Amino acid sequence: MLWKDRRQSDNVEDRRGMSGGGKMAVGGGLGSIVILVLALLLGADPRRLLQQLPQQSPGSGAQSSRPRDAQEEELKQFVAVVLAETEDAWTEVFRQSGRQYRKPTLVLFSGQVSSACGQASAAVGPFYCPGDEKLYIDLAFFSELKTRFSAPGDFAVAYVVAHEVGHHVQKLLGTMDRVSAAQRRMREDQANQLSVRLELQADFLAGIWAHHAKNRGIVEPGDVEEALGAASAVGDDRLQKESRGYVVPDSFTHGTSGQRIRWFRKGLEAGDVRQGDTFNTSVL
Repeated sequence: MLWKDRRQSDNVEDRRGMSGGGKMAVGGGLGSIVILVLALLLGADPRRLLQQLPQQSPGSGAQSSRPRDAQEEELKQFVAVVLAETEDAWTEVFRQSGRQYRKPTLVLFSGQVSSACGQASAAVGPFYCPGDEKLYIDLAFFSELKTRFSAPGDFAVAYVVAHEVGHHVQKLLGTMDRVSAAQRRMREDQANQLSVRLELQADFLAGIWAHHAKNRGIVEPGDVEEALGAASAVGDDRLQKESRGYVVPDSFTHGTSGQRIRWFRKGLEAGDVRQGDTFNTSVL
């Protein structure tokens, strides 16, 4: 992606190295629960995820001492550029439909963080909190995505950011609130099906951003393949196959690798938000 010397968003809050604080902290770390990290990647409702993870006692979270290096600082600059590009793209899309786009904030953290959705550790992966309209990312996650799950490249990182921004778009359009309300009245397997449709629509919206980025001339050869590789890496079927040796479709919450690739590609090719209704189609 051609990103050097492009505008960086001012809506980045850097909390790296700060203690998460608060009454509780979500337990876990990368290591032995790395499959959980990816299974929870790009979650539709962080509040549900945080409730399901083990909790630590007050004060048990330690401040991160991980040093910042030049590579991580460059990654910070890159995600700030991607966020700026999403701001420009979605401001224009909303303007065309007579709406005003409200920009989200990207919070960078290390180890653990406090959000309106509760305390979270790096174990939950990147997530969007509708309560404060902020995206939360520990930059160390992208090293895991690259090395352990073979999804390298700057556009793989851009896909993750654009997907979380997609959840913000869903919040602004009221989609996320409607889904959450419906899920509270459903059995778990039915709620999971709605989560899959929400996640696939966020993949589609990430593709919409990629369409705009391509039109702006900043997408390089191989970038799309990097994004598709990341989408494939976080498919429910692939993660479950790797972690337990078999898949349980009723427990899917994000969609299969094939579905995630298909909806991202559809957004990329169509560039039209109206073609991304994942809730009223029989074939995902």
